[in-house]
Parts: sequence; structure tokens; C-alpha cells
Amino acid sequence: QVQLVESGGGSVRPGESLRLSCTASTRTFSSYVVGWFRQSLGKERILVASNGRSNYANYYSDSVKGRFTISRDKTRNTVYLQMNNLKPDDTAVYYCAGKSPGADDYNVWGQGIQVTVSS
Repeated sequence: QVQLVESGGGSVRPGESLRLSCTASTRTFSSYVVGWFRQSLGKERILVASNGRSNYANYYSDSVKGRFTISRDKTRNTVYLQMNNLKPDDTAVYYCAGKSPGADDYNVWGQGIQVTVSS
């Protein structure tokens, strides 16, 4: 079973940047579709970015398009979410998730990490 560990969260001011990392416990993670989700207080968890098995198959939600970038380093079994020009509405718990080959939905989740954007 793949385990995912997120890091890089914290508190920043509007306009600043953060980079989240998600490191997997096994190299098989390189074959997974990977997504970053977030859940704000009182709201449903939503997908904000995903990276397919091909570099061109990236997805971004409208709310983060142009500000967030998802990337992966397969040599480090790590997926990143670079978040620029952060806004207070980006405040949430961010989750890294993976979808194994053949799976219908994301079936591996990290523990979540808090990102707070406040002046």
C-alpha cells in the first residue's frame, strides 16, 4: 500500500507563494494519476490540480488556473504543487491523492496539510 506524506504548508500573506510536496513510499507511485485537493472550512473537498501519466495531461480548477502548477519528480517519488499569488480564498487543508492504474477513483490519500492565507 502506497503511503503519501505532504509537507510545505503554513501561513502566508496574500500575494506570497508556497510549494507543497507529496512524497510517496514506493516507486509504483510514478504510474499513478496524482491530484491535489483542498477542503475549506464548511465546504466540500474539491480537486484543484491533477497530473496524469503524461506531462500534457494536467488539470487545474478555474480558481487556481494561472497561479498553481502541479509537477512531479519521479526520481524522488514526489509531486509538487507550486502556489503563487496566494489569496485568502486559498485557505484550506490540502490533500495529495493518487489513483492507481485501473482504479475508478483516487484510492490513496495523504493526511492533509494546512495552508492559511491572511493579512
